[in-house]
Amino acid sequence: MNVLLLVLPNAVFFVALMLLTLRAERASRAAAMEDRAAKRGGFGLEYFLGSRSLSGVVLAMTLTATYGSVSSFVSGPGVAWQLGLGWVVFAAPQMLAGFFLLGLLGRKTALLSRAFNAVTVVDLIRARYASKTLAVLSALALLLFFTVMIAGQFVGGAAVLATTTGLPHAAGLLVFGGLTVLYTAFGGFRAVAVTDTLCAVLMVAGMLILGGELLSLAGGWDAFTAGIASASTLNASGATGAAGSFMTPDAGGLLPWPLLLSAWVLVGFGTAGLPQSIVRAMSYRTSADLHQAIRVGTLVCGALMIGMTFIGVLARGVVSAWPEGLPTTDHLIPYVLTQHMNPFVAGVTLIGPLAATMSTVSSLLIAAASAVVHDLLKLTGPEVEDVRVKRIARFGTGALGVAALLIALDPPSIVAWINLAAFGGLELTFLIPFVGGLYWRRASAAGAVAAIVSGLLTYGALLLVKPDLGGWHPVVPAFVVEALVFAAFGVLNRKSLEGEAARFFPRR
Repeated sequence: MNVLLLVLPNAVFFVALMLLTLRAERASRAAAMEDRAAKRGGFGLEYFLGSRSLSGVVLAMTLTATYGSVSSFVSGPGVAWQLGLGWVVFAAPQMLAGFFLLGLLGRKTALLSRAFNAVTVVDLIRARYASKTLAVLSALALLLFFTVMIAGQFVGGAAVLATTTGLPHAAGLLVFGGLTVLYTAFGGFRAVAVTDTLCAVLMVAGMLILGGELLSLAGGWDAFTAGIASASTLNASGATGAAGSFMTPDAGGLLPWPLLLSAWVLVGFGTAGLPQSIVRAMSYRTSADLHQAIRVGTLVCGALMIGMTFIGVLARGVVSAWPEGLPTTDHLIPYVLTQHMNPFVAGVTLIGPLAATMSTVSSLLIAAASAVVHDLLKLTGPEVEDVRVKRIARFGTGALGVAALLIALDPPSIVAWINLAAFGGLELTFLIPFVGGLYWRRASAAGAVAAIVSGLLTYGALLLVKPDLGGWHPVVPAFVVEALVFAAFGVLNRKSLEGEAARFFPRR
């Protein structure tokens, strides 16, 4: 394959990202000056929240790009190629991720964040529960999970780049990983939102191009459906399942119904507890923008998540047997790009997974930096002056990014395990305490801390011991335990709300 033709579109993409970052940074400086003049929060509000200025379309696109990671373009389609339609059923709840978040939390989160001048999720948790312990626990959990998730994204993106272009792992990692850290640290939330919008558009374009190419290679829709009707699932060793199992909703029994129902928790309404997504609900301008974002986000996120997973099903029409030398299903899409597509078209399509990686990393990175620079720093003493916040924010963001890059250069085995658990871990840390705090008067700080600890311990124990749960994902019983603990403490809580917490429930 002509590597130059493959790399050229990606080089243009990287240049476009930097130009957008420079433009966003200029707008960011002007907005920060306005915020200082109006005494709204200055640099911190602009750097971590874009001065709450996102339009509906940009909000929808940045939310979609944040949620769609490298696994959406690599791991998901690879598993769908292996298991068939059942994995599309598993992925289906993802289409409602934006609807769950913005519909459930969007309006109240925005109103409260303005009322308390909050720029992070931990800010609102601190205001609601008046607990330094809970704030520190939330910030540290966010920092731990995010740093490892960033490293995992870097590893996945570098693997795609190395497999398709032949670049060494370290070189590919430093090229796109270093660029992501640079534009995030330099441009802040506004640059992340603007580049996310470009990335979301390119992710959709990459999906459409790849889907069209696969259908063409399969001989068209009729030829594809005729050939796939009797296809079987593949297990990890490459052995085939029963004929026709590829097109069954439970993958011939490989995906039990309890696991498919678990997806509605893990990748469905549970995603409303992801802090990198919650912060988006603080960043829009008006209610009209929120309503537009719900419509556009549901449409785009649904099309992208379901579409990319279905790409794996389409790939079975081109690659019908396990290719020799293919180590895991994660390498299937890079294999298709390099072995079955025109180099230039493959290069354009490659922008999709790289855009997915970079948009997710930038969102995680700015949120992780906020945990250190804003949340933890705020607990150590008095308000820090604006000029110092600017230096600390950019240095902290860059340092966290470099740390994740170093981990990704030679990731220890434990990183893979934590990365696998991080998604559910973040949901367990934030969903019930945050949503419960917004809507239940009797939610208490002690209950929130106990719920988080019990939920995470249950989740970790189930992942380690691996008992027979009848097909349910471990996050489901962990959520049940956490909800019971949270509710028990709330029922026993007889304290009336005071101070800032009382403002969460204004009397009508």
